[in-house]
Amino acid sequence: MKYRSDVWSLLRRNISKAQLIGYAAANVVGLSVILIGVLFFTDSRHDTSGEDEFFSTDYVVLSKKVEGVGFTPVSFSEQEIASLGQQPWVRKIGRFTASQFAVNGTVSMGGKGLSSYMFLEAVPDEFFDVKPRGWSFNPVEGFVPIILCKDYLTLYNFGFAIPQGLPQVSEQIIGAVPITLRLTGKDMQAETFKAGIVGFSSRLNTIAVPQSFMDWANERYGDGTEPPASRLIVEVDPLLASDMKTYFAQNEIEMAGDKQDTGRLSSFLGIVSAVVASGGIVICALAIFILILSIFLLLQKSRDKLRFLMLLGYRPREVARYYELLVVLANVAVTLVSLSLALLARTLWSEALANIGLGGASVLPTVLLTLVYLLGVTLLDVGIVRSRVMQIWRGR
Repeated sequence: MKYRSDVWSLLRRNISKAQLIGYAAANVVGLSVILIGVLFFTDSRHDTSGEDEFFSTDYVVLSKKVEGVGFTPVSFSEQEIASLGQQPWVRKIGRFTASQFAVNGTVSMGGKGLSSYMFLEAVPDEFFDVKPRGWSFNPVEGFVPIILCKDYLTLYNFGFAIPQGLPQVSEQIIGAVPITLRLTGKDMQAETFKAGIVGFSSRLNTIAVPQSFMDWANERYGDGTEPPASRLIVEVDPLLASDMKTYFAQNEIEMAGDKQDTGRLSSFLGIVSAVVASGGIVICALAIFILILSIFLLLQKSRDKLRFLMLLGYRPREVARYYELLVVLANVAVTLVSLSLALLARTLWSEALANIGLGGASVLPTVLLTLVYLLGVTLLDVGIVRSRVMQIWRGR
């Protein structure tokens, strides 16, 4: 034990504390920036409200451009849908299934009857923002549940009801109003069904019925062919959607709703994330370079002492162990301090994100990244120390 203490006392005389502190300080700054970026990214994608996945997902409704006047339905081909599905910002694609028959709806409100031709569409259930009870269709029962766009009720209440002398109604009341649907096929076969509004959607601008009803009705009243996809609903990752609007313009696709700034938002976040990450990576790379340079200078200054110790019978690996221990301790200290600073910085934005239903994401990805960094940098430094000591032993 005394011999080891004497060897360490001999070797540490050439260790520059200023270089070691400089490496540690620079590495702490660089690694802290990277970890803070990772923590903020995971928090901004973690939804705590259960209602709105801010930044993490979005839905857009797509249709093909209609030019001039034509009676041929404008729809998406299978090739276009496949191409859309290959885009990096697309998570899932759902097809709107339109009715292949005429629909007439009748309601009675305030002693007055209201009848109008209307349209029906079906969308896969996973794309709805509401999940009402009884969302299914049984031909035996003959009741058709309907999900209505909230904007339609607003237009009725404030744009149609008052001038026509009809009462304004709430969502709860309109849900209790019976509706009669009269469906007419191409062979003029007509049948009536009882229907009712069971929910309202803020996401879908349509009059939606269950997919099971639409498939059954199209087969019964349609021409027997599978209807083309007239519209699509796409689940989008806005963080990857920087080129989404360009893709739509090149393929003559129109996007409905208020999602026009999705690509602009993703571009901004992508630039900010890239700048932060690049800055942290550059600082860490410079810090590692400083350490490697310091190791070379230190071993070069201790060249004669190292050769003397190895000539006395110390093995190269045993001599290198002292420097390896120093490197390991420095890297462990750097990672612990950096992780602590990142977690402390997290408190600066946690309250603001919590106010909009975000934050509280697991720190496990950040901790794993820290451990990977520690392992990678330590293995690199230890490998350099051993390689240089062996070169000195060989007289290089």
